[in-house]
Amino acid sequence: MKRVLITGAAGFLGSHLCDKFINEGYHVIGMDNLITGDLMNIEHLFPLPQFEFYHHDVSKFIHVPGNIDYILHFASPASPIDYLKIPIQTLKVGSLGTHNCLGLAKAKGARMLIASTSEIYGDPLVHPQTEEYWGNVNPIGPRGVYDEAKRFQEAITMAYHTFHGVETRIVRIFNTYGPKMRLNDGRALPAFIGQALRGEDLTVFGDGSQTRSFCYVDDLVDGIYKLLLSDYAYPVNIGNPNEISLKDFAEEVLKLTGSSVKIVYKDLPKDDPKQRKPDITKAQEILGWEPKVDRAEGLKKTYEYFKSLPPTEWQKQPKEFVSSK
Repeated sequence: MKRVLITGAAGFLGSHLCDKFINEGYHVIGMDNLITGDLMNIEHLFPLPQFEFYHHDVSKFIHVPGNIDYILHFASPASPIDYLKIPIQTLKVGSLGTHNCLGLAKAKGARMLIASTSEIYGDPLVHPQTEEYWGNVNPIGPRGVYDEAKRFQEAITMAYHTFHGVETRIVRIFNTYGPKMRLNDGRALPAFIGQALRGEDLTVFGDGSQTRSFCYVDDLVDGIYKLLLSDYAYPVNIGNPNEISLKDFAEEVLKLTGSSVKIVYKDLPKDDPKQRKPDITKAQEILGWEPKVDRAEGLKKTYEYFKSLPPTEWQKQPKEFVSSK
């Protein structure tokens, strides 16, 4: 049985990846410091002999006994509401954490895939975004701690690949949604659904004309799995190119939930990207991948998940974090 280490295993994407690899017949080692992750996402796996969990911060030295075939590095805050509160940890998990994972991959002879992001493109001047675009990022702005951590992550991963011969893969993830998202994580979809469930007005920042492209989590996980098993070492965009404005998206959520609340507009946060749409030509040609779940179907599944949570979950406000050392 091949063994895979998944960092950030209790998070939104990490937990879905744990499920995927268990279903594909792997022995899964989950690792998470639970600063933004939640054990509830993976508690159903604990009784399985082919699953083990380490409560550990990957920014510190990592030791995992036995052989490892694959490492998927998904440990990182991924929502602005998180990385604005824990900026130092965000930088450390993208830099020190990636370095530690790469060192482990080198020692174990493992293939490593890193979770990069469309945020490395910043507020893009090219639309849609291809992998060859270098981005338009403000390194000292409030979002820079996440954007630059991920850009560094790509750079050190490629250095380990070219200098040490470590097998590496880089996925650039665009906006993703689905069950197991935190209602209070500050991203557009859970924020809209959470507000609708609580009977609050939906908050759109700016005039709502900024666009996003939302990919259902099952599609994303399928793309990640195909990339890991491919022979391609350079970055690949994985996302859904079906672009929508945030105003129209808020209206879709209102219609889905049947809520009678209003849409209210607030000031756009600093350096918030105006457009976001992946060019997925590489994923189509190299991996034979493209998204299959349309937004109406994906939204329905996600809403059903959130609606099934106890009302106490609907009321949860964003976490307060202790300041970083």
